[in-house]
Formats: sequence, C-alpha cells, structure tokens
Amino acid sequence: MAHDNHAHESHTKKIWIVFGILSIVTIVEVYLGIIKPASLVMNDFLGMNLLNWIFIILTLYKAYKITWAFMHMDGEKASLRWAVVGTTVFLVLYLIFILLVEGNYVYEVFRDSTIKWNF
Repeated sequence: MAHDNHAHESHTKKIWIVFGILSIVTIVEVYLGIIKPASLVMNDFLGMNLLNWIFIILTLYKAYKITWAFMHMDGEKASLRWAVVGTTVFLVLYLIFILLVEGNYVYEVFRDSTIKWNF
C-alpha cells in the first residue's frame, strides 16, 4: 500500500499578502469617505455619483479577495467557483438595480408632490 506524502503547506505568506491588499483598499475607502472629493461627488454616472460607484467597486473587490483567499475558492473546481461567484454577481447587480430604481422613484415622489422632506 502506497502512502501519499502530503506535506502541510503554509499559507502564512498568502494570508499576509491578502491582508495587506485588503488593508490598502480599506484605507483608500476611508480616505475617500473622509475627504469626499468634489470631482467624484458632483459627477453622476447611471444615477449615482462617482464616489458611490468607487465604494461599490472597491467593496466588491474586497469581497472577491476574501472569498478567493479565505474560503479557498482558488483550489476548487471551476464549476463550483462559477456557482458561487455567478450567483453573488447576479444578486449584487440585482440589488444595485433595485436600489437605483426605487431610490429614484422615492426621490421623484418627494420632489414632485406636496409631501415635504421631513427626515
């Protein structure tokens, strides 16, 4: 009977690299949230200012890195990766669509009616 020698592989270096990347992205998000550059806040794209789009993109990137590294998706079969990532991408895009449509509707109701902004 042959024994497979599976040496335990340390992922310490990979964990620190992912930690560094996630820390840098978080620092960028916090920095942009504090200074709120006028060039990003005053310019709209698809019904939302550019700063919000940057936050959404950076947050999705962080979620991807966490899933890929800490849930060990890099070692799984492509079909499982697509099942997890595809579902998540669809749900996030759907959530963004719903938020934009409903938010625009609520804004128009308050803008065009006699109901006043009381919050």
